[in-house]
Amino acid sequence: MTTVNKSDKDRVVIFDTTLRDGEQCPGATMTFEEKLEIAEMLDDMGVDVIEAGFPITSEGDFQAVSEIARRSKNAVIAGLSRAHPKDIDRCAEAVKFAKRGRVHTVIATSPLHMRVKLNMTPEQVIETSIANVARARNHIDDVEWSAEDGTRSEMEFLCRIVEAVIKAGATTVNIPDTVGYTVPEEYTRFMRNLIERVPNSDKAVFSVHCHNDLGMAVANSLAGIAGGARQIEYRRRRAADRMHRQRHRRAGRQCRARGSRDGHQYSKRRVSLVEQDRHHHADAGVETGIGGDVVSGAVQQGDRRPQCIRA
Repeated sequence: MTTVNKSDKDRVVIFDTTLRDGEQCPGATMTFEEKLEIAEMLDDMGVDVIEAGFPITSEGDFQAVSEIARRSKNAVIAGLSRAHPKDIDRCAEAVKFAKRGRVHTVIATSPLHMRVKLNMTPEQVIETSIANVARARNHIDDVEWSAEDGTRSEMEFLCRIVEAVIKAGATTVNIPDTVGYTVPEEYTRFMRNLIERVPNSDKAVFSVHCHNDLGMAVANSLAGIAGGARQIEYRRRRAADRMHRQRHRRAGRQCRARGSRDGHQYSKRRVSLVEQDRHHHADAGVETGIGGDVVSGAVQQGDRRPQCIRA
């Protein structure tokens, strides 16, 4: 279990989710043997936490997570679950063979996601989160709770629900930038404000999981650490050189999406030129990013029932 000791307060936990949301990349679905090979490599490298899969997705993914848990030497082996009792139980069953296992449960917390995606009230989301964290703790000592669309959640509500899940037994609290919308300065303030306002924040490790929709994942992740988070979630992907214009396109998308919210005025002409450039130049390769769309795919031929969740 990841503990919060005075001597460890500035240690950053490395959480690798390649085997879970790394499968979102086109053509990146892994076989059973490939998952075992990658997990062994990550364990040997000294990764602190390996998220091995999404056990409820399919029998193939369950078996892969279970086998990785059995073979792990040093790393904490985590599995993902939605905020449903069956998910929690299946995940706990898969990681129970690990020397150190973790159940990672996720639920949406932004007003839009709660209303449209979950069709739940804020109070129902809090009650569900408490119940599922408590259920997970009945199985295992190490429980991570994630606030999907965390950076677009209302701070007052987020403080309430984070305090509640820590009280229920969550040992890690993850605040993802699910749609890749925040910027570094904002994320630093957001994390610092949350940690300072939650009375029992010292009882858990706070984590960041940033998506690269606007090319800010790495910068935002480091900014979250500056704001007090002490776990960083990432995935490994094929790396390739990027064209200079590709970086410009990212900047253009960022400007257009953010507008004047951060107090700056952006040149419409410059953004327009960046978008024009987009139509004339193809990507040079697949970028390396932190976080990303989360899809746990099949791990065996014929077992293709992926579950999609953005966390």
